[in-house]
Amino acid sequence: MQLTGAQIVIECLKEQGVDTVFGYPGGAILNVYDELYKHQGEIRHVLTSHEQGASHAADGYARSTGKVGVCFATSGPGATNLVTGIATAYMDSVPVVAITCNVTVPLLGKDSFQEIDIAGITMPITKHNFIVKDVTKLADTIRRAFKIAQTGRPGPVLIDLPMDMQRSEVANPVYDMEFEECHTDPAQAEAAADVILEALEQSVRPVIMLGHGVDSTESQQALLRFTRERQIPVITSVLAKSVLSYDHPLNFGCIGGAYGHRYANMIANAKSDLILCFGISMCTRQIGTKVHEFAKNARIIRVDIDPYNLKRDIHEDGVNEVKLQAETGAVIRCLSEKGSSVKKEFGDWLEVCREIKENLQAVDDQTPERYINRMIADLSDMLQDTSAIAVDVGQHMVWSYQSFKNREGQKLLFSGGHGAMGYGLPAAIGAYYATGRPVVCICGDGAFQMNIQELEWVKRE
Repeated sequence: MQLTGAQIVIECLKEQGVDTVFGYPGGAILNVYDELYKHQGEIRHVLTSHEQGASHAADGYARSTGKVGVCFATSGPGATNLVTGIATAYMDSVPVVAITCNVTVPLLGKDSFQEIDIAGITMPITKHNFIVKDVTKLADTIRRAFKIAQTGRPGPVLIDLPMDMQRSEVANPVYDMEFEECHTDPAQAEAAADVILEALEQSVRPVIMLGHGVDSTESQQALLRFTRERQIPVITSVLAKSVLSYDHPLNFGCIGGAYGHRYANMIANAKSDLILCFGISMCTRQIGTKVHEFAKNARIIRVDIDPYNLKRDIHEDGVNEVKLQAETGAVIRCLSEKGSSVKKEFGDWLEVCREIKENLQAVDDQTPERYINRMIADLSDMLQDTSAIAVDVGQHMVWSYQSFKNREGQKLLFSGGHGAMGYGLPAAIGAYYATGRPVVCICGDGAFQMNIQELEWVKRE
């Protein structure tokens, strides 16, 4: 059986379970689009009005489903228009596969019309990228891209496919080659769990800080069961805000020196004696620019699969800080299995945290300047039936994660690390196709204009 490279692309996407692709066609990628048209009953193509909209929509789709988001773009300016969305996915650890197309292999590197080294441009903002110069390796490359995007710390992968590789034919291409799974050492997870359990035995005022790195629902729920049994307060990063509903009894807000909840900052920074960090980067936006001043009287234990996140020291002396490189889900499973031997509870400490939260909320509610926060809270009451809220970047983002009362199962989507204005509207499009239910975009006037052309999609659909 002879298949062209363009046909292999579509067959591999089907194999990977892709049901939706976001993109904008152009001359260099038309062979792939021709094949996509033939399979429109199996893979839905969402035509955005700009390639940046496609990359943000793929991001919103991925955050809403946990699946890999996929976007297409043509060569040159089409490919470079994806960059902001790719960077957003990279900074926030979102699994996205971007497929771009380029001039033919003989013309690469010769300043051809609409030729750009998109692999070189995106190298710092992708987990990996590929330029396919041998069509016999195309199927394996696509499968590797999906594997890389999802395993370890998730993130974007780019595949650049020259035009002649789309047209070239392959006899009997293979789609079922197995690749080595990305596994961490189980002993690392078990050792990390032992360190955490021992620290809890010695603690009086522990706090769990939950980040976006705990990305599976199973791991999130297992950790919440563990905290509920022991009555440990939970503080989240902005990107993990959706894990707990606003009224969850263990939810004590979002960490953030200038942007988070005051009661979250007070509990973690001034009152706790042990902070257990799961998959949270501890960046300056979370703990402030005076990093070494954060939680000086607490022991900090950090669990993260990415060694880069663990490079920075929070405590200068290093004595009260433990860094554990391990997969957060595996550590949480070990805690669940071993935790039955630990009977210690922290109900008295939890009551102290509730008093802090109630008192600071009461002060905030009486502050006249916070009327917009109250407006966001009232708005959230009207949006209880929506599946996702995509929030753009600007002051309204701060108001939203401070005051939006998210319900259980309701996703809040933010461009956290990259802070890309223009994210909200296309991310809402992606979330709609992911959930099939109404979504809302909260947007400021400046951010709205960044991708205002996506209103054409709203009108068309």
